[in-house]
Amino acid sequence: MAKEKKKKTPIPFRLNFMFFLIFILFSSLIIRLGIVQIVYGDDYLREVDRTENDVANTPVPRGKMYDRNLNPVVDNEPLNAITYTKYPNTKTADMVETAEILATLIKQDTKKITERDRKDFWLIKNPEKAKALITKAEMKKVEEKKLEEKDLYKLQLSRITEKNINDFTKDELEVLAIFREFNSGYALTPSIVKNKGVSTNEFARVSEHLDELPGVDVTTDWERTYKYDETLRSVLGKVSSSEEGLPSENIDYYLARDYTRNDRVGKSYIEKQYEDVLRGQKTRVENVLSKGEVIKTDTITEGQSGKDLVLTIDMELQQTVEDIIERELRRTKARGNTYLLDRAFVVLMDPNTGEVLTMAGKQYGRNSETGLIEMNDFALGNITTSYTMGSSVKGATVYTGFQTGAISPGSAVYDQTLYLGGNIKKKSYSPLGYVTDVTALKKSSNVFMFMTAIKIGGGHYVPNQPLGINREAYAIMRNHFAQFGLGVRTGIDLPNESVGFKGVNTSQDGLLLDLSIGQYDTYTPMQLAQYASTIANGGKRLEPHMVKEIRNPSYEHKELGSVFKSMSPKVLNDLGGNDIWIQRVQEGFRQVAQEPGGTAYKYFGGKSYRAAAKTGTAEAFYDGPRRNQYSEPVPTINLTLAGYAPHNNPEVAFSVVVPWVYQGKPSDDINKRIGRDVMDAYFKLKEKRLKGESGN
Repeated sequence: MAKEKKKKTPIPFRLNFMFFLIFILFSSLIIRLGIVQIVYGDDYLREVDRTENDVANTPVPRGKMYDRNLNPVVDNEPLNAITYTKYPNTKTADMVETAEILATLIKQDTKKITERDRKDFWLIKNPEKAKALITKAEMKKVEEKKLEEKDLYKLQLSRITEKNINDFTKDELEVLAIFREFNSGYALTPSIVKNKGVSTNEFARVSEHLDELPGVDVTTDWERTYKYDETLRSVLGKVSSSEEGLPSENIDYYLARDYTRNDRVGKSYIEKQYEDVLRGQKTRVENVLSKGEVIKTDTITEGQSGKDLVLTIDMELQQTVEDIIERELRRTKARGNTYLLDRAFVVLMDPNTGEVLTMAGKQYGRNSETGLIEMNDFALGNITTSYTMGSSVKGATVYTGFQTGAISPGSAVYDQTLYLGGNIKKKSYSPLGYVTDVTALKKSSNVFMFMTAIKIGGGHYVPNQPLGINREAYAIMRNHFAQFGLGVRTGIDLPNESVGFKGVNTSQDGLLLDLSIGQYDTYTPMQLAQYASTIANGGKRLEPHMVKEIRNPSYEHKELGSVFKSMSPKVLNDLGGNDIWIQRVQEGFRQVAQEPGGTAYKYFGGKSYRAAAKTGTAEAFYDGPRRNQYSEPVPTINLTLAGYAPHNNPEVAFSVVVPWVYQGKPSDDINKRIGRDVMDAYFKLKEKRLKGESGN
């Protein structure tokens, strides 16, 4: 039998088809790789090597401040500083490693470390233990989207024990303190790691090891210094520290103006008011990045220090005035019946320019550590606190009488007690007989002012009868007072200026009379100085200002730069009216200080500088820091003085305000003594300087 042929096993069709598909796919892949490499290879290579540019700003020193005689007032003290710049893609572990190396080179203060800082650092240093703080069930919830990663982090923080975070060694805490500063910065913006107490050795050691410290650099920082210590400090203002950075309440405002979050800015008063001038122009640096690494740094524009301010203040005169205030406060306080007396203010200004020459204020305070009474700077009280000023404002009442037609130059009144309805008496400190507009100022007649106010209000005086005053009289008098600067903002170039307080009750005739003698509304010492200045210069209300010039920064340490801007006098309003009206008020002020019988003649009579002034005594109620100790308002007396000198060619106007001097009958003339001594000091200093210039 013939041997049977072997049957060939055919390859199934499906298997052949699968091989064919694989062949096609591999062929496609090879073709695709060829296209990528040959056609687009250069493009992808360029993408790998692509660079990014990021512009960062480097802060510069703030502008300085000088007084009107170009004596330095606020300066910048250079400080050795160590900074850290956080680059993109910098890993936390790398930052910790850098902090560990830096900790071997410098000493770092650990006082700022918080409990949260310790917990965060513990999690970084103990990753396995940190992972063990989370249960498998909690991890599963994350996978199921029932919890987020940040929730796990919060759980970890809550489960770290006090023992965990208190086990750090002293060296580890220093590393943590440095790492804390590293982590507080913003990408590509240098942040301060240490700028206080950086020794020469520390600076040198860090400089030598910069190649081992990625992101770390050494530079020169600055700190504000005050050449006159506490003198005028409250007005000069404060600057935020490098730790504070931008104030949280204004952060959006500053960020919109090209600040970074850790920039230092003016926080108050002159530093804040002139922030745009003092801040300077930052150095603009372009960082070239590749794959998240900085490969090149180019300076786009060089930085420039902030512009300097020349203040209107005469610091030598300011210090002298402060000494006078302090001496007289202590002297009066020692007399007794003065337990509420705790402050006094003096403003001197040029009535021809509005330049503020001194802005002095002193306040008693108790040292919280020693318990001893000390005298503190309270210059700000000249614009932030207000008081009833008493008869000092009578010049405004007389002029308002002229403007409204209630009185005319030479008008006379017989000064005697007025009897109003409701058994109310209104009188001067004593019966003065016939007084005119001028002698009413000289002798400080209340009755003349009362009768003027009654006529302004369209009323008529009949003993024991209603006056019939128009209620609009309050607004009329206040509007006219405002022309002198009383009861309105003076416009001074400082923030937070108070306008004072207006009495709200306008239904009683007697209160309008009180308004006419300065015993109803309250005014600030700066407003009183502006009022005196307006009378001194013949009726122009000038805006007071603290800055005389803005200067370009100088590269010579002991020289000022060129003038960038000079502040010109700014007239806010003109009283208008007949010249004789202001002349009558000026004559009244002159007689107060220079004629026998004037209320300030005892202190200014015979002085070569020929002052003009108006004294004030106001019955008031204490509303100072101890007010909560009393169930009822405590009656007290405010003493004030407003004036200028010389009377025929005024070069300086002044206000003196001493609130809550005593209780009961008048027992002191502290306002007049301060005023006299301040004017004596002003003209004595002027004479000394003139002699110095002439070489005699």
